[in-house]
Amino acid sequence: MIEPAALAAAGRSLDSVGLLLLGEMHGVRENPLLIRALMRAFGLTSLALEWPDDLAPLIQAFLAGEPLADHPWLWGGDGRITAGHLAVLADRAEAGLLELILFDGIIGAGWSWSQRDEAMARRLLAGSRSGARTLAVAGNAHTPTGPTDLGVPLGACLARQRPGIREIRISYGGGRFWNMKSCQFARRASPQDPIRLYLDAGELVLDLPMATEAVVPQRPQAPPPLRRKTP
Repeated sequence: MIEPAALAAAGRSLDSVGLLLLGEMHGVRENPLLIRALMRAFGLTSLALEWPDDLAPLIQAFLAGEPLADHPWLWGGDGRITAGHLAVLADRAEAGLLELILFDGIIGAGWSWSQRDEAMARRLLAGSRSGARTLAVAGNAHTPTGPTDLGVPLGACLARQRPGIREIRISYGGGRFWNMKSCQFARRASPQDPIRLYLDAGELVLDLPMATEAVVPQRPQAPPPLRRKTP
């Protein structure tokens, strides 16, 4: 359910600056379903994800019908890449309704957190087609449109270039997620509450009452080599 005021606010962001941000907690099975629902609700075909840009050729080949090739970046295990994301991307691409931008990348030695987010913002803007209306999805530490305790996030960097950009924050009411391990959200809502997008004190909030753990590609880390004790 999208309340009329939220629909209007998100629509203005897309119409005026061509971007709408979605801040997620990685590793939730429902995240790609929410992405698909928002793209349908706003008639979007352009999607930007906080995935390594080195994966772009591999993902494009997969969306063209080829088997998904192996790559080390697929196996990070932090929950940003899930089986559900791949299924939703394939569904949108098969329908001819997907232009995909991947905007994470290699960072320089000694870069700060803010510098990494600034680089992500540059990649996102460089990859955005003129006139496109794009849903940009990233971890919720990166999507605020003003500075935070961590520094200057992606959203704030974009807001300098595109004043008027809005962020939707997913509010998880309980359940579980995967980020390197199985984790649990604190219970803050009833599982029977509706999924809804609304304005709260001027901020766009998407309530997800119950989260479930996503299927996340991961490889166990090899144990450290045994060292022989010296006599």
